[in-house]
Amino acid sequence: MSLTPPTDSSAGAPTARQLSLFGVAAADPTPGDLAGLLAGPGRISRMGGTVRVSVDVEPAWRVHVLVAEFRRRGLAPSWRQLPDGRLTVRTAYTAVLARLGAAWLHPPTPDQPDADLPEAAQPEAAQPEADLPDAGPVRGEDDRLVKRPPTGFHLAGQRLRLWAAAAGARDPLGYRLRLAESDADNWPQVGAALAAIGLPAVLLDARSGGPAYRIVGRRRLTRLAELLGDRPAAAPEDGWA
Repeated sequence: MSLTPPTDSSAGAPTARQLSLFGVAAADPTPGDLAGLLAGPGRISRMGGTVRVSVDVEPAWRVHVLVAEFRRRGLAPSWRQLPDGRLTVRTAYTAVLARLGAAWLHPPTPDQPDADLPEAAQPEAAQPEADLPDAGPVRGEDDRLVKRPPTGFHLAGQRLRLWAAAAGARDPLGYRLRLAESDADNWPQVGAALAAIGLPAVLLDARSGGPAYRIVGRRRLTRLAELLGDRPAAAPEDGWA
């Protein structure tokens, strides 16, 4: 699979959009925006006082977009190809993401099987802890934590843009944002966060091409485009709202 970025000079060209209170222009990018990946198929793992976020994607244009978005937030990215042809994009383990880990990683509830637990993390160079606010006690990676949205979880343009970059696509009926199969307990809270920013969506099961949320209707799709901002240069037209 080629990782050569497209050369279409028209892709990602600025277009006139209505400014939105929750759109990408409303706030500067921050490491906390990776919560958008966690709302979808992203994974989070902890090692000591550092945290890494990763996500499996296809096709290759998503790698280009996510690598650029990670770098904009001061995060060191890497990627590798999986045996099935998909690509994994991930940050380095870094203390910069410690607060995100504290918000999203929780002990499993009694009815959650071990199969839902994150894989053991592999060591990787971490970024320094300079200027990191206190994230509180940090559990070790072997404490068997699960991914769960924090109370009050919300979505905005920067977070939604990362989710779309990793797992968004047009379909004949609207626009789909893919979810993680293992995160079924999280889907209602994520759906509520979409509705809160004017994007009530239909939850698709595996028979309908899910798990994913599908956004339908001209008004909602226009709203989605306003929130996401301009199409990245590497993204094809059918991969963006």
